[in-house]
Amino acid sequence: MAILKAGTAPLGDLAEFLEPFSGLVRRAESRRALERYATGLLSDVPQKNASALGRALPGTNGQCLQEFLTRTAWDAAEMDRLRVREMLARASVGGGLLLVDDTGFAKKGEHSVGVARQDSGTLGRVDNCQVLVTLHYVDRVFDWPVAGRLYLPESWAEDPGRRRRARVPEAVPFQTKGQIALDLIDRALGEGLRPRAAVVDAGYGDQPAFLDGLEARELPYVAGLKSTVRFRPAEAVEADPGTQVRPPYAGRGRPRRPERLEDRIPAEEVGALLGTLPEEAWQTVAWRQGTKGALVKPFARLRAYRVGPRGRHRPVSGWLLFERPLPGHKGETKYAFVWGLDALSLEACVEVAHQRWVIERFYQDAKGELGLDDYEGRLWTGFHRHVSLVMLAHSYLTLRQSYGADVRQEPPEPGRAEGDGERSPRRRAFPPTGATKHRRTPARHP
Repeated sequence: MAILKAGTAPLGDLAEFLEPFSGLVRRAESRRALERYATGLLSDVPQKNASALGRALPGTNGQCLQEFLTRTAWDAAEMDRLRVREMLARASVGGGLLLVDDTGFAKKGEHSVGVARQDSGTLGRVDNCQVLVTLHYVDRVFDWPVAGRLYLPESWAEDPGRRRRARVPEAVPFQTKGQIALDLIDRALGEGLRPRAAVVDAGYGDQPAFLDGLEARELPYVAGLKSTVRFRPAEAVEADPGTQVRPPYAGRGRPRRPERLEDRIPAEEVGALLGTLPEEAWQTVAWRQGTKGALVKPFARLRAYRVGPRGRHRPVSGWLLFERPLPGHKGETKYAFVWGLDALSLEACVEVAHQRWVIERFYQDAKGELGLDDYEGRLWTGFHRHVSLVMLAHSYLTLRQSYGADVRQEPPEPGRAEGDGERSPRRRAFPPTGATKHRRTPARHP
């Protein structure tokens, strides 16, 4: 559904959408700031930070919006909870997936909360940045963000001075990205989300403790893998005769350690297991339509058991999913582990695994259109409130796309002729596909 870019004047149905969230703040001025900030995120203002929005939006200023982000008493996590309940009621048909990923924000200096030289898949390198872990919901009709939390590196978590200056709550410990993701999943489950599976990339598939956490929650998953992760083929494990009975030890010294399954069946890297697959195991699968036609690749799968620390056997089995380029095409081979979805066909497994593109599109849209990476403050609270408000704006647009009329072109502001110094507004579908960060023509006001 095509939606025009909003202007800086209030949107009629935005006030209705924000009504359930008005109880988060007590004062009318704060409710006004909520509406202005949300409108600013939806507008054509080039930079979506408090100062820039305050200059561009009538009826507010940068100081008012900054105070709303950092001083006004309201809880970003509570806003996320209220929004999830609204979206479950209005934008969910069930049978959905939870997508876990993280995105990086390049930063200069060392004072912005959580900034450090760290690996960022978004930037494609180790660089000075912040990293946000997020959770996203998608089903066959809808998709929307659930929640996000900043990854706090150990250099921050263990530095009382930096924590104090950035106002990081004392209750926030150092957590891996996988631990943060599990916390976000627990919050989502507590709010009534009932996903049929989680989908994660290799950055999380390489964290055994995270996969253990999904299994402990009985949440099926599809996890991307690096080629070096080790597994044991199920056929070999299930054909193992077991430990042979040995005669009583009658010698001197320490007796030999009892033979274990790990000794009889070595764990193998998934890259090596790929070479054991016969050609007839491969099947060409089309999983969705792309911009240039159907997306098609050969896939194969192999039953396997996860491997614990030091190669120990774990009684956790699933499918290793292999993906390779079509003959004559360039590309890399990809690997994933599918747990708890044994009833799915190969085609269905492929479709689930390839839903990760939805969260990548969310990052692209949220940064390119809604200013996700425009926050310039240094404080923990302000950062998370900005993220929560961006997710709120995205959820509003999701509902408009699904149910509402096109966003109307706002009437010209007093003293300005329509089209005076402005290009005609662009019609586009939201979320846009292929949105990029670009300079927008700032709205002027008298």
